Parts: sequence; C-alpha cells; structure tokens
Amino acid sequence: MRASTIKYQTVDNARAAPRAGSHLATSLTLAAMSLGYGVVQLDVTIVNTALDAMGRALGGGVAELQWVVSAYTIAFAAFILTAGALGDRIGAKRVFMAGFAIFTVASLACALSPNAVVLIAARLIQGLAAAILVPNSLALLNHAYADDRERGRAVAVWAAGASLALTAGPFVGGALITLVGWRAIFLVNLPIGLAGLWLSWRYASETTRARSREIDLPGQLAAIGALGALAGAIIEGGALGWDHPAVIAAFVGAAVLAVLFVWRESRAAQPMLPLSLFGHRLFTLTALVGLLVNVAIYGVIFVLSLYFQRINGLSAWWTGLAFVPMMAAVLPVNLLAPRLSERIGPCPTIVVGACISALGCLGLLSIEAGTSYWAICAQTIAISGGLGLLVPPLTSTLLGSVEKARSGIAAGVLNATRQTGSVLGVALFGSLVASDRAFMTGLHLSLVVSAAVLLIAAGVIGIGAPARG
Repeated sequence: MRASTIKYQTVDNARAAPRAGSHLATSLTLAAMSLGYGVVQLDVTIVNTALDAMGRALGGGVAELQWVVSAYTIAFAAFILTAGALGDRIGAKRVFMAGFAIFTVASLACALSPNAVVLIAARLIQGLAAAILVPNSLALLNHAYADDRERGRAVAVWAAGASLALTAGPFVGGALITLVGWRAIFLVNLPIGLAGLWLSWRYASETTRARSREIDLPGQLAAIGALGALAGAIIEGGALGWDHPAVIAAFVGAAVLAVLFVWRESRAAQPMLPLSLFGHRLFTLTALVGLLVNVAIYGVIFVLSLYFQRINGLSAWWTGLAFVPMMAAVLPVNLLAPRLSERIGPCPTIVVGACISALGCLGLLSIEAGTSYWAICAQTIAISGGLGLLVPPLTSTLLGSVEKARSGIAAGVLNATRQTGSVLGVALFGSLVASDRAFMTGLHLSLVVSAAVLLIAAGVIGIGAPARG
C-alpha cells in the first residue's frame, strides 16, 4: 500500500514539476485559455460569411440558416451557467479539456455535414462546448495567476485574443470559402483544438474541486426548453406565419417553461441562476442592457451578411472583407472606453455607446440594392464602435454591482443574457427578411427595430441607474 502511494505521488509530482513556479508554464496556460476563448468567438463571426454558400450547398431558406447560427448561440446561452458550476464541482481543467475535445469533434461533424439538419445538430453541440470553454478558461486563468496585477494583464490578453478572433472571422472565413469551400471554416478549428488540448494537458494546473457544488438539472432543462422554444417560434413565425398553430404552441411552451424556470430557481438550494442577484438594481439594469444590445447588433450583422451576398451579389471573400472594418473598430474602442468611463462615468459611457450604434443603424436606412459599399462602411463602423465603447463599462458595472464572492456567477449571467440576445436578434431579424421578394423592406424594418432597441437600452441605463453610476 505504501509503495503504491509513493508511486502515485511520484507521478503527480512529475506532472506538476514543469508548472510549479514556472513563468513559461503560466504563459502557455494563458495561450491555451486564449485559444479556447478565441475559437469560440471565431465561430461567432466566421459562419456569417458562409451563409449563402451553405444555403446553396445544403438547400433550405433563411429559416434553416437562422437555425445554423441560432443553434450555436442557444446552446451557448443555455449551458454557460451550468458549465461553470460543473468546473467547480469536478475541476475546471477536466471540464475545459472535455469542452475543447467536444468542440473539435463537433467542428469536424459540421465540416462533414451532408445536409442542413446534421449541420444544425453539430452546431448545437459546438455551442454546448463553447459554453464549457468560456467560464472554465477564466477559472483556470484565475488559478494560474496568484498576483492580482498579473492576473489582470492575463485576462486582458485573453479578452484581446478573443476580440482579434472576432475581427478576423469574416476575413478568414471569406478566404477559406473562396480558396477551399465553406466546409473549411470548420476544419480550421481542428489544429486550434489539438493545440489547445495539448497545452492544457501539459501546462494547466487543476483547480480545487468543490464536491458540494450541485448541478441544477431541472433548472437547466427548463432554460434550454424556454430559450429553444422562443427562438423556434420567432424563426418559424417568419417562415410559416405568426398565426400558425405550431408557432403559437411554441410561444405558449416558451412562456410555460420560463415560468417553471423562475419557480425552480426560487426554490433550489443551489440555483443555476440565483434570483437574489436581481435584487441589485444596477445588476438588473446592466444585464437587461446586455441582452438588448446583442439583440440589435447581432441581428443586424446577420441580415447584412445576407444583404451583401444575396442582394449585392458579393462573393464570400468580398463579404468577409466588407465586415473587417466593422469588426476591427471594436478593439481600439474597447481600449478607449475605460478612459472615457473614468471621465464621465460608466453609465453615461454606456449611453453614449448605445446612441452611437443606434445612429449607425439609422444612417443605413438609405441602403438599397446596389448601394456602394463605401456608403455603408462608415455606418457599420459606427454600429460596432458604439458596441466597443459600451461593453467594457457594462461588464465592470455589472461585476461591481455585486459582492466579489459572487463575481463569477455575475459574469456568467452577463454572458448568458448577451448570448440570449444574440439568439433572439438573429431569430427576429431573420424572420423579417425571410421573403426574398420583400428582403429590402425587411432589412429597413430591421434597422429601425435595432435603433429603437439600442435607444431603449440607453434609456434603461441612463434613466434607471442610480446617480452615482
């Protein structure tokens, strides 16, 4: 028995040796975590450039393409809170590596999909893996960097890498589709996944397991059902008609499941979503703003992707290039946002950002078939620039509105609400442009709705926040 114990201790020490006190080990842990978050963000934008190519290759209309995008974000939004709790319970490294493995295999399944149904199912699994990767990558970074200052720098690198991936997505997607085909946008995830898995296995150290952390399975199932039914009702409403029995049933089902979710969370000993968080006024307001902003921005990105390809006839390559200035504007404005927030306050900065994005949407109302790209470009930069300005103070304000001990779950709630907004934005705006004959009318209506939602978000935080915010 003693020899066996010594043997296992020797193995454990051998594995820990390259990590302990090693700057290289923590740097490579950061690289692995950045790859995890980066590949999640890459798949948010890279798919948009392939929508037309996938539609032609696999068949189906706008509704099927909405499901290709929304399946990913539904699973991402629905599972992210449980994924963090799972990492707490059995170890963030184990869960992170499982998420990376699942994401890589699901990406291969996407690339090999013979039809739209298989692709949508594979995208759903990708979204589940994405939900696993994001909170557990942050937990492993928190574990790897003991010093607050170093941890802050590491998180900044982690976030910057994700912003870079988000920016590069349309360009990389356009290039791959032109040179290889649409399936290549998923195959590119394979080397990223293998590299991330090896770096994580070799250099990341496991977190302490909290066996008492429970998984709220009934709450999780209710959340998935409610979000999926609501997205399905909106998507299919555009295709089947809003008075179709299946659409009405889906709306009713979403409402019932949402009530059951709230009821469950109010009674669970360890709820997936602690409702007490919403007792903090600023937390509730910022979470709502996060949802509204993503409804507006990601809905517009979806319809503009279809506009560039189906109406203006741009190739995937040129569509990717068309989005580069829009995406590239986010990162520098992200860096400017904290300075402006220090001068005028975080809540006013959020208001300014939302208003700039709203003005960009309204500036696009003159868009028609054949409109010059350069007439569109400045407005799309304004839309994304406003987003880049409001996200940092939105995040810091939400985290600052709750006790530090609850900052992890608060960050998870913000991610979940923003991803929910993305689901609803794509579902709603896609339903408005579902008819090719009325596409431009639907696009103009989408821009008006987007501007209105952004202005509502500005009003929510501008009027509702306490004076000190």
